Amino acid sequence: MRALLQRVSAAQVKIDGQAVGTIDTGLLVLLGVDAGDDETTAAKLAQRTAEYRLFADAAGKMNRSLSECGGSLLVVPQFTLSADTRRGRRPSFASAASPHQAESLYEHFVSRCRERIATVETGRFGANMQVHSINDGPVTFLLRA
Repeated sequence: MRALLQRVSAAQVKIDGQAVGTIDTGLLVLLGVDAGDDETTAAKLAQRTAEYRLFADAAGKMNRSLSECGGSLLVVPQFTLSADTRRGRRPSFASAASPHQAESLYEHFVSRCRERIATVETGRFGANMQVHSINDGPVTFLLRA
């Protein structure tokens, strides 16, 4: 399981022109689910996402987590993060989880995040989404569980 964490001052996901998830200060998470991932993997990554120190403390150092600073979270399923791009000119998705498994683990990740973070918005699994973000910093990290 992989999560691309982007510290944002605002982010929104739209489907067919309608906003389905909107946040202000917080994290935009693009989540990819790999074959072999399970609920334990999702729970571990949710905990790391909530506790990863990406926000500045009083001294300006990245020492505060999302759960500490009270920011929001926007979680968007991102199948293409599971692509193998090491060879050739076309990505392989052989390492991605099946759609059924990926959706279940995406939902589990979101529910575990909601246990730790007050505001969690989401995209919609399997939908064609347009994601808009204002990256703060820019600060972007790839987390793996």
